[in-house]
Amino acid sequence: MTPKVDTLAKLYLEGESVEISDISQLELCDWLMSEFQQLPINPMFSNYMRYHTAAQMCADISQQQLWVSADSYDSEIYPNPFYGFAFLAIHDYYHCVADADFSLEGEITAYRTLANRVPSLEIQKIIYSEIVLKSSAHIYLGHSPASKLVFP
Repeated sequence: MTPKVDTLAKLYLEGESVEISDISQLELCDWLMSEFQQLPINPMFSNYMRYHTAAQMCADISQQQLWVSADSYDSEIYPNPFYGFAFLAIHDYYHCVADADFSLEGEITAYRTLANRVPSLEIQKIIYSEIVLKSSAHIYLGHSPASKLVFP
């Protein structure tokens, strides 16, 4: 583990869960829907498929398809599971746009590329928690952490 992974993972794991306002949730969902509709790929729901490398995922994306694993979008910040699905499809697509692997540095690169497209600082904080902090906790633990939002 690197000190950076340790630090960011602990921020997520030990951080207090925050609630977002209804207005922020609406802004997030509107942005997600707009981004999702612009994806030049066919995201497909899967109960079982999970990419082990970004290269595998990007190979599928180059064929205009993407499997999105159902076990990855359990966040309570969305009014229904579709928005979690849309978020993951968008996030995965931006891994390939940014040529970013699944390491912490790759997650940070994918976050930065996607953060340039968000409409507000509040949405940037949400996706930072979802991408950088949660990924750090996953790397640190070796499995997905309990889902929450943390604004350190």
